[in-house]
Parts: sequence; C-alpha cells; structure tokens
Amino acid sequence: MKKALNYLMVLSVSLLISCGGKEEKKKENFSYEKPSTTEQAAPTAEAAPPSQRVDLTNKGVGPIKELVLPADIDQAMATQGEEIYKKMCTACHRPDKKFIGPAPKGILERRTPEWIMNMILDPEDMIQKDPLAMDLLKEFNGAPMANQNLTEAEARAVLEYFRTLK
Repeated sequence: MKKALNYLMVLSVSLLISCGGKEEKKKENFSYEKPSTTEQAAPTAEAAPPSQRVDLTNKGVGPIKELVLPADIDQAMATQGEEIYKKMCTACHRPDKKFIGPAPKGILERRTPEWIMNMILDPEDMIQKDPLAMDLLKEFNGAPMANQNLTEAEARAVLEYFRTLK
C-alpha cells in the first residue's frame, strides 16, 4: 500500500512538473489593430454592387431602342409619373433608399433612359437577357421586379418623375 502511494505521489509530481512551469514567450509586436497601409486600391466597377454600378452604354433588352430626354423636366408628366410610381411601385421601391428593390434616386446617373424604360416595360425579358438586370436580381435576393403592365406613356412619365429625384 505504501509502495502504491509512493508511485502515485511520484506520478502526480511528474505530471505537475511536465504540465506547468514553462512560460510562453510573449510575441513581440502583436496587435489587434489592422496594419495601416499607405495605399488603398480603388474599387473597380465590378466591385461595386450592381445597384451602384454605373453603366451608361447598356440600353437593355426591349422595345425602347433610342430615347432622347429634353433638357427641361416636364412637370406635368413628372407629376403623373409620381402618381403612377406611388400606386404601382412603392410596394417594392422607396425613392431614396434601398428596399425590396433599388432606389430610383439618381438612377439616370447610373443607367441609360432606354435601360430604365425597358426594365419598367418588360422586367421578365430584362432579367433573362440583360447581364446587369441579372446581377440586380442576385443583389436583391432573387426578388424579380413585377411587370406592372404599364404603357410606354406611363413608363415615360415614371422616368420623368425619376428625373426629379435628386
């Protein structure tokens, strides 16, 4: 019994010695802060989310091939467009912030008038054939834009309303 107790004592002491007693060396220059860099890479067009990407060459897929906007905003048409927008679009869009769909504020700085009109008039075809519309669908969690079956005149009025959102 005494011999077993001695073995147990020696075993316990040897375990204590082998597990403890060593200090870890401190790592020099360790910091939780990110190292500062003097150069930061400029974001590329592809790095920006599709809703913020600028593409003023793409006219989209659809019936509108060419559209020239006059310099002055037609206030009567913009008012009509605002009414249509409030009735048909506010379920998914907010004028100045991202919601279920992108915000139309500043859209003419990022898209051509033709692209906007084609997206309003035929969102299904745009989502199937236009690369930017496909990217937007991914950005907005696969929520496709609903076709509101607007006429070209109604879509043009909504576009005129978008011109007032600055």
